[in-house]
Amino acid sequence: MGIEIERKFLVKDSSWQEEADVGVLCRQGYLVGERALTVRVRVMGEVGFLTIKGETDGIRRAEFEYAIPVADAEALLLQCSSVVKKRRYRVERGAHVWEIDTFTGENEGLVVAEIELNDEAEAFDKPAWLGAEVSLDTRYSNARLAVEPFSSWSR
Repeated sequence: MGIEIERKFLVKDSSWQEEADVGVLCRQGYLVGERALTVRVRVMGEVGFLTIKGETDGIRRAEFEYAIPVADAEALLLQCSSVVKKRRYRVERGAHVWEIDTFTGENEGLVVAEIELNDEAEAFDKPAWLGAEVSLDTRYSNARLAVEPFSSWSR
């Protein structure tokens, strides 16, 4: 069984850009977006993915991801009532890779960094550009951002 262990942080400044790759455009929608089950379709650049995620337990959950033809992913995105759009960048730090998402559309202005770990207690380098941890704040899940975008939040 595939397991995802992920920590998520807000990004407090743009200094991460000095280390990042050129990024890739990402569009993702949710065929099922419930607490216990998420079924996501995604187009990352020119590649399609179908991902099934189980209920989150802390920062751990079951995850199964499959590459699918981009034409199929595009057709499935049309079945989604809302789509999250972002550019994903990668920053390599030691043994880990940070993925930094800069959101567009209704989530414009939100920048989030994620790191996948092998164990919940695994140590990792925390770059100076990291802000507050939001791993347990469900508002920052992409499935939630699809239906309650960042622009609609009262801050």
